[in-house]
Amino acid sequence: MEQNILEISDYIVIDQDVRFGKPCIKGTRIAVGDILQWLSEGIPVSEILDDYPLLKGVHIQAALAFAARREEITKVMVTE
Repeated sequence: MEQNILEISDYIVIDQDVRFGKPCIKGTRIAVGDILQWLSEGIPVSEILDDYPLLKGVHIQAALAFAARREEITKVMVTE
């Protein structure tokens, strides 16, 4: 069975000139953090897509994958 691997870089860009360099959906000013915040507030994906017609379901998936990968590489430094 072939897996469909999401290439985050196909959908998310970091540009100093857009939203102060926050990761955004390509071609928009919609930040990954905005999408994550909406989802954390319980806003359904269908409502987000209705409110932001430039977004597609794959953009929501890319935002979640971006957050998951960032979490995966985050390390905690313990100092005493």
